[in-house]
Amino acid sequence: MARPHLPSGTVTFLFTDIEGSTRLLQELGDPYADVLAEHRRVLREAFARHGGVEVDTQGDAFFVAFARASDAVAGAQAGQEALRGGPVGVRMGLHTGEPMVGEEGYVGIDVHRGARLASAGHGGQILLSLTTRDLLDSTFELVDLGLHRLKDLSEPQRLYQLGTEKFPPLKTLYQTNLPVPGSPFLGRERELSEVVGLLGSSRVLTLTGPGGTGKTRLAIQAAAEVAEEFPAGVWWVPLSTLYDPSLVRGSIAQVLDAKGELAEHIADNELLLLLDNLEHLLEAAPELAALVERCSGLRLLATSREPLRLSAEQEYPVAPFASEEAVDFFCARARAAKPDFVPTATLPDICRRLDNLPLALELAAARVKILSPDQILARLEQALPLLTGGRRDAPERQRTLAATIAWSYEMLSEPEQRLFARLSVFVGGCTLEAAETVCAADIDRLASLVDKSLVRQSGERFWMLETIREFALERFREDDAFEDVRRLCADYFLAGAEANFGQIFESLRQDQLDWFEREQDNLRAALDRLHEADAEPELEARLVIACAKFWGHRGLWSEARRWQDAALERAGEAPPPVRGRLLWGAAESMWIQGEYRRGRDLAEAAIALLDQLGTETLDAIAARNALAASEHHLGNVMRASEIFDSAAALARVSGNDLALAIALSGVGNQALEAGDFPRARAHLEEVAAIGRRLRQEPLLANALVDLGFVALAETAVEEAAAKFHESLSICRAERVTHTLVWAVEGLAAVALARDAPGVATRLLAATGSLRTEIGFAEGYYAVGDEVRERTLKGARELLGEEAFATASADGEDFSLEELADEAALVD
Repeated sequence: MARPHLPSGTVTFLFTDIEGSTRLLQELGDPYADVLAEHRRVLREAFARHGGVEVDTQGDAFFVAFARASDAVAGAQAGQEALRGGPVGVRMGLHTGEPMVGEEGYVGIDVHRGARLASAGHGGQILLSLTTRDLLDSTFELVDLGLHRLKDLSEPQRLYQLGTEKFPPLKTLYQTNLPVPGSPFLGRERELSEVVGLLGSSRVLTLTGPGGTGKTRLAIQAAAEVAEEFPAGVWWVPLSTLYDPSLVRGSIAQVLDAKGELAEHIADNELLLLLDNLEHLLEAAPELAALVERCSGLRLLATSREPLRLSAEQEYPVAPFASEEAVDFFCARARAAKPDFVPTATLPDICRRLDNLPLALELAAARVKILSPDQILARLEQALPLLTGGRRDAPERQRTLAATIAWSYEMLSEPEQRLFARLSVFVGGCTLEAAETVCAADIDRLASLVDKSLVRQSGERFWMLETIREFALERFREDDAFEDVRRLCADYFLAGAEANFGQIFESLRQDQLDWFEREQDNLRAALDRLHEADAEPELEARLVIACAKFWGHRGLWSEARRWQDAALERAGEAPPPVRGRLLWGAAESMWIQGEYRRGRDLAEAAIALLDQLGTETLDAIAARNALAASEHHLGNVMRASEIFDSAAALARVSGNDLALAIALSGVGNQALEAGDFPRARAHLEEVAAIGRRLRQEPLLANALVDLGFVALAETAVEEAAAKFHESLSICRAERVTHTLVWAVEGLAAVALARDAPGVATRLLAATGSLRTEIGFAEGYYAVGDEVRERTLKGARELLGEEAFATASADGEDFSLEELADEAALVD
């Protein structure tokens, strides 16, 4: 029976609490009780005067409901005015929604949103949500505070302040990529408090427990709660789709946008990493321990089915819900599926049968659309003994969870079961098109799986919780079409990779880069499938070739080499054009990473194959460029020059200007290194002109850097500055990190020439770590290296050792964005 005195329909909630109440209690001692009582009396009077209904009071906090938004704002304003000048600072939050009224009061997301809004403010401050602001007239003076993400982890929302008084920044999330949960955080108050406390004392905290216990949700909420304690941010690193422990470090670097050596990037910054689903990557634990040891401000929060077994680790086992929490959680999820859901006396029995596991409860609650609680319980009673009998070796809770998933699975129609199992072929999710093409997905059946919480949807992607995917994969392996669907999936992503590759010498567009980023896990699975003995070597080689441009763009050289080496093992069976392209791509990876002899051997093998098809083909030209680069770095300058000239001549015959530009860039760089500046300028200006005409921005950026170094060599500092600045601007827009390094280092030389040695030192200190991350081999760009060393030497002489060391330390702390901003200021 709902409480009749509570406003219903559209309701405005007011939440309040005293800021710094613990500190105030310690300062005042016994008189605090009188202060608290007076604070309650004053606020109760103000709220009641404006029609507020007190829903709840706990400690120093009020929860009040108003039928009208204007009354709520007036009540809050009156309360603050009455408290003004007193010893307590009260923060207030107002949010309007349409909550449900149950036996125990209000339920729903609006209650959580209002409470979180209040906690984001400061003593004396009144915050309003957009829904509240939209119900007010112009008599209230409001300040738009912009978009903010609250600690309930919702999407960013616009917040407002009543009045124009100045307050510190809101206590909201800003330095984070924590995901937006599909539902509010319920229960777990004790566990959340304990985990938050342990994060303050433990360098490595691991939440352990079987799948489905809610480790990830608890960890994400705990990370949000402590966000203010980590100025460098709290960062979520999802690892469930990763299969190689050696890729964990790279995944962390990708999330942090770390362009240098990871430990140097983190340094002493106070930062929290949430490593989610680490149990299958435990071999990475020693490397994580070393990272924590080197970075004094770093803390790790991990979720895993087993501990990492590190000396610095604090383990926190996550148990299922307590009985009352489980019932509340079930009701909340049931109402999300069916707003008019009415609890019954059978709910505790349902929860008990499901061992109070959050994932199991969510799956069961999704069925209330078509089954009553009594029917759900009856089906669980019938299904569980049968479904647990075959898995006696699994722990009890895992058997219950598997049975719950199996129960949901058994209730699907046969076509839905088949689609559910086949969707497990995707690693990291898929688009609707991929599901339709690979799994023959029917959109209605797919939507049904989403409704039943067996498949999740985020934007345009469909995905499964990893626990559910593991179950689906077991069923998929029993399908006669298992290998056929895996092969179809590999073929689908091969076609997608080739479609997004473009032409050999073209840069990847942003949409192409985004596609490769999204599908990395699926591409890795496809490469694994195509490396199996029954797959054609040609297809494996083609997929490696199609991914190589993305790997290079992102600096994933080690991963590129691993797949290239694997494909080369069987490349002898591939057609000559494919084998040749694979060879020269591998040669390019080799020389960029400093393995010049192997690069030369691979390039020569590629040329021998490709020349049979015609020396003017783009692949033959590319192979010659790779060979020339390797020869040049081996010290065979004349030989390299002849090959570059040959490649340029072939490119002119082919009529492909991009191929010509790549070859001319090699010729121009050789001339620059040799000190033949007029020849270097002529070739590099032709490269820049081609880049402008064809709108190949990365090519243009690279040519501008080279021309900037030509101008520096000729002491034309004004021209050099203009070239470097234009290149820097392009690199920032196109996210071309490797060329950005050279543009910044060129601008450092310009800064030194203009009597700004401190700026020069900061810039070069920052690019040092970027060079390591990208994997530039020593001597990769000799002219740039020489300018860098000369600039560092000159800056040290002008600054002196102490000032030089200080400037270097400042530069090492730069983020990539800060580095680019600093370089852009060089005039």
